[in-house]
Amino acid sequence: MTGSQRREQLIVVSRALFATKGFEGTSVEEIAARAKVSKPVVYEHFGGKEGVYAVVVDREVQKLLGMLTEQLSSGGHPRRIVERAALALLDYIEANTDGFRILVRDSPVAQATGTFSSVIGDVASQVEHLLAEQFRLRRLDPAAAPMYAQMLVGLIALTGQWWLETRRPEKAEVAAHIVNLTWNGLRGLEKAPRLEPGD
Repeated sequence: MTGSQRREQLIVVSRALFATKGFEGTSVEEIAARAKVSKPVVYEHFGGKEGVYAVVVDREVQKLLGMLTEQLSSGGHPRRIVERAALALLDYIEANTDGFRILVRDSPVAQATGTFSSVIGDVASQVEHLLAEQFRLRRLDPAAAPMYAQMLVGLIALTGQWWLETRRPEKAEVAAHIVNLTWNGLRGLEKAPRLEPGD
């Protein structure tokens, strides 16, 4: 195995362990044993468990943020943007279950970035600009947009965490209910919400 192949193998093995056991529950010994290498090989490539964890988390953050950013910046009616963002998060959870489990677990105390909350904060910052524009168009105070962005993104993120474990109802139905609440509000909830055609 080349050095880069070995490094990739260690990342894959570590990702699976972090997803099932968490950061605290995973040891360098386990990573090395699963990869069938000695502990010094793990230290040589990553400097320790924290190093490999940082790489794993960074990859997941970039993947999730990329998927969400693409949907948020693709334009269109605000309702469609909410639909696409909700579906993007659920798509990520469905395709990258282990990665999502890693992101929503507690991170090492010293790590302030690369956590699920930091991803959500980044996404909320992007949503804030979209909401501010919509608020201006509707003659609402755009200064409230940051608070509403946190509410909207938090609602989608927490629903995603719940769906990670239940996987029911189907992804499109979950997204339709998210949009139903965020777009229509409690007063205007539809009995049988559906996503707009094309989803």
